[in-house]
Amino acid sequence: MVFGRKSKKVVPFRSAGELDAMAAAGAVVGRALVAVRAAAAPGVSTLELDRVAEQVIRDAGAVPSFKGYHGFPASICASVNDRVVHGIPTETEVLAPGDLVSIDCGAVLDGWHGDSAWTFGVGALIAADRLLSEATEKSMVAGIAAMVPDNRLTDISHAIELGTRAAEVEHGRSYGIVDGYGGHGIGREMHLDPFLPNEGEPGKGPRLVVGSVLAIEPMLTLGTHDTKVLDDDWTVVTSDGSRAAHWEHTVAVTEDGPRILTVRPE
Repeated sequence: MVFGRKSKKVVPFRSAGELDAMAAAGAVVGRALVAVRAAAAPGVSTLELDRVAEQVIRDAGAVPSFKGYHGFPASICASVNDRVVHGIPTETEVLAPGDLVSIDCGAVLDGWHGDSAWTFGVGALIAADRLLSEATEKSMVAGIAAMVPDNRLTDISHAIELGTRAAEVEHGRSYGIVDGYGGHGIGREMHLDPFLPNEGEPGKGPRLVVGSVLAIEPMLTLGTHDTKVLDDDWTVVTSDGSRAAHWEHTVAVTEDGPRILTVRPE
């Protein structure tokens, strides 16, 4: 889920034991996402996917982070096709072959939060949609690689942007980097300082230290970088109707390199 606040001098950090606790929460999120993807088939509603995720989370002794957050009514954000983020699952939205589905999920376990998202197709995707999702994932991976001690916040932003540009060269097309949305700090609250843009000049913002944790979440489109919010006051869609993809992991800085805290089971 995408929010942001003001920055401080150092990105908030956790002890090794606290990172393990966050990884336990993140593992619940990973299992929920895998279960949702397995259930996503033609004729299945996004509300049914929400029920799948909530069951996995509660069976693990965790609580859905999203449900009730600022009034959000569900355990996942289900954003289909031109929906970028914060899509509200409903009984009437039924998946069809070729749909591009972005699922964002959060869970809190023993007071610690995990937050992760991925994009997948319902059955086979057309090439443009498949490459869009791949480009977004590669941008996330580039951002994760920049999660090292003494980097600045916007070094991650810049890495995500460079990942997007590299995908554009590889795919022979341009992608829209969604404006105004990005990653965030996370810990005992789902959204903490600082806000993490998905593009920008390097070398600015708070410093990363061992134990710093961020949710890294690029969002790309096949067209515009502009969005609008629907009448439900949550669902963000592309202003030109182009399709969008969203990938996210909660990641920690360690002495041995970036640690993904929202690992998904194979």
